Amino acid sequence: MNYEIRDMLPGDGAKVIEIFEQGIAGGNATFDSAAPSWDAWDNKFFKICRLVLEDEDEHVVGWAALQPVSSRDCFKGVAEVSIYLADEIQGKGLGSMLLQRLILSSEEHGFWMLQAGIFPENQPSIIIHEKFGFRKVGIREKIGEMNGRWRDIVLLERRSKVTGV
Repeated sequence: MNYEIRDMLPGDGAKVIEIFEQGIAGGNATFDSAAPSWDAWDNKFFKICRLVLEDEDEHVVGWAALQPVSSRDCFKGVAEVSIYLADEIQGKGLGSMLLQRLILSSEEHGFWMLQAGIFPENQPSIIIHEKFGFRKVGIREKIGEMNGRWRDIVLLERRSKVTGV
């Protein structure tokens, strides 16, 4: 099967939310217990650096986007990474494709630091991020409660070698 990455379009919203819901159901992708509406999602993420992964039948099967970490001007080049893949395509190396393209897009748009907060149980995601230069900067212990238990996240960051140097 062939896959292609393209810029996200407003018409992709329903599929983006559907894939996000699969991540929620999996239990190791997000603290969110329900997906937002498309309008809420659209307002949360930057309007740039939004990507979708399509299969050869042009079905959206994954997405990646950046969201601000702060509204302060000094942090305008810092963003948090979100990458989600449909359940049926996980484990095929497609997350690497999306992350690599997202990094390139982020640098083209002037981002100098990317960060990610990942549940320690989500080892495939941690490994992919490390493969592309993210480093672990710490563990945020028991940062949030989910389904009656406290969860940690591994905090990773990647400093660009071409933007903001």
